[in-house]
Amino acid sequence: MASDTDDLAFDVFSRQCPSRSTLEHATGRWGSLTLGALYEGSFRFNELRRRVDGVSEKMLSQTLHALERDGLVLREAQTVNPPRVDYELTPLGREVAERLLGLIHLVEGRMDDVLAARTRYDETRGGR
Repeated sequence: MASDTDDLAFDVFSRQCPSRSTLEHATGRWGSLTLGALYEGSFRFNELRRRVDGVSEKMLSQTLHALERDGLVLREAQTVNPPRVDYELTPLGREVAERLLGLIHLVEGRMDDVLAARTRYDETRGGR
């Protein structure tokens, strides 16, 4: 029996396309920061939470579950005492993270232009 996605051409612009949720998981605020951090290497949960400054425990947990389900993150639980869980990127996750880091580095490198644009915008529209 064919699944619902067998005849579906993957098109992120279509609301029924499963690629849309994966894109949202990878490019949302916490997803992109989590993938970018994991590109640096394997992290335990609390290490990752410290690296992704500002993320709550609940949001990081939800983000990691979504990224793991999408095949971007691998969760490795070790049976030691105390229990240890490490997170790392899968090969697909590494590929996605590389592209996200390109965007992150572009934005960081052009922040002078962004801040100048914000100033011009605020001056012409009454500011924030």
